[in-house]
Amino acid sequence: MTAAWLWPLVPLAPLLAGVALLVWRARATPWLALACLPALAMVFLQPPPLDLAWLWEGERWGHGDELSRAWLGFTALLWGCASVFGASSLAADARQLRFWCFWLLALAGNLLLIIASDALSFYLGFSAMSLSAYGLVAHLGGPEPRRAGRLYLQLAVLGELLLLAGLLLRSHAAGGDFSFAAWERVPLDGTTLFLLFLGLGLKAGFWPLHLWLPLAHPAAPAPASAVLSGAMLKAGVLGLWRCLPEADPLLAAWSAPLLVTGMFGALYAVLLGLCSSRAKATLAWSSVSQMGWFLMVLALAWRHPAQASALATLLVLYGVHHGLAKGALFLAAGLCHEGRLRWPGWLLLSVPALALMGLPLSSGGAVKTALKDAWSASAYSIWQPWLSLGSAGTALLLLRALWLLRRDAAHAPARPPPLAQRLPWALLSSLPLLLPWLWPQLRLPLLASLSLDGVWKLLWPLLLAATLATLAVRVGWSVPPPLRERRSRALGLSLRIARLLRRPPLPELRLRPDPARWRRGERRWSRLCARRALPFSAWLLAALLWLGWLW
Repeated sequence: MTAAWLWPLVPLAPLLAGVALLVWRARATPWLALACLPALAMVFLQPPPLDLAWLWEGERWGHGDELSRAWLGFTALLWGCASVFGASSLAADARQLRFWCFWLLALAGNLLLIIASDALSFYLGFSAMSLSAYGLVAHLGGPEPRRAGRLYLQLAVLGELLLLAGLLLRSHAAGGDFSFAAWERVPLDGTTLFLLFLGLGLKAGFWPLHLWLPLAHPAAPAPASAVLSGAMLKAGVLGLWRCLPEADPLLAAWSAPLLVTGMFGALYAVLLGLCSSRAKATLAWSSVSQMGWFLMVLALAWRHPAQASALATLLVLYGVHHGLAKGALFLAAGLCHEGRLRWPGWLLLSVPALALMGLPLSSGGAVKTALKDAWSASAYSIWQPWLSLGSAGTALLLLRALWLLRRDAAHAPARPPPLAQRLPWALLSSLPLLLPWLWPQLRLPLLASLSLDGVWKLLWPLLLAATLATLAVRVGWSVPPPLRERRSRALGLSLRIARLLRRPPLPELRLRPDPARWRRGERRWSRLCARRALPFSAWLLAALLWLGWLW
């Protein structure tokens, strides 16, 4: 029981690091990665879950199964490596303290939602992570980051409202119980499922809820893009898996449309990503495509509840593999702006990209083999050719991302990148080759893929993509202007929303206030807020708790 009380250290460690940041300021930034150590320690210590029913019914932190610990482990490792990378890349940034405050809040929320076994704890962590990520997206300033941050924040708030409504309806159906374990026995209704899918799908970036993602990733700093794509997107997938029951007739009925949606999203994002001319934008479209694959795994699990345990394993394996590999590629995008890599560095950089393509003897090859086996055993085995087409599209998109990274590196300074950035990046880049031999859950599908037929199934989409990419380079192919215009029209909705938020269609008041009077009023208002904010927040929280108790 004593060991169970170590679980609160997981989300509290980043908050304590924030206190150290306020005290020691820039001197504390090289040590912020230590905030991830309690989460990594929980993976190996394996303490029992902690019941906190004295706060509210059903509250529980910690999961005893190995796969939940794996999700916590890869998230903490990715945040830790990105923290070390960011401490070096942002060392000369005058606004780095503001960045790290948002960073630590988002980290605390991300870790809390992973260890939460009840809906309220999950929602608190999810909200803290989602809203704090705005500071990461808009950190660099300028028109593009501000536009991307504004669109992200608007959709994040919308997602929070939809998610809260869905969680409240789900809790009401369970008799006021917020525990995920109790929700497994409660059937779903269409309204609740629709709200939860929209609220969590906006964060996960499923098509057509991906509007913010291609704009946010290119605008954010490299370490922020790494955790946004590698860890935060997976929060939506994890929420859908935990909030929805494994066996439900409504989910089974929705599985076919969701499978088609995931398949279309995976292919659609590849086509738009190939039209992109920036490396981080191409990697962002790759993330949209990969989230389509996650949606397909969820749809298979809901269609075949008897295989839910095996597909849950596949979901976690896919999350670990994609999170670490995509995090390494986004850090590489930042690395290519800091200095020039030599040929061993480029060889290491290609490892996570090849793993995402499904290279044999890598984590990607093991995951793709497990996914194809699950697909063949499902009711949708007739759609197997579309799976291979999606793999070829993924490989082609990542080859373009590598080509764009090579182009960016040609304009970088002639010096090598700093060692403090190369080391965490090298660790993440090598894990797709090391992880299958260190983790038995990933080793089994890896060994199953080593047959002649299994290797050929993994290699032919990669060889097809390499052939097409070579032909494109030889003939000097570039994206035609009509395709660029169509891509702009495909992004038209997100651009219109961003334009609307930047210039609201409201009558503009042409006033000429006195600057000195305006500054005096602003100082007066700031002093009033500083005095009254805490009492007002306390009274508001007490009123909300009282109303919730009455309800």
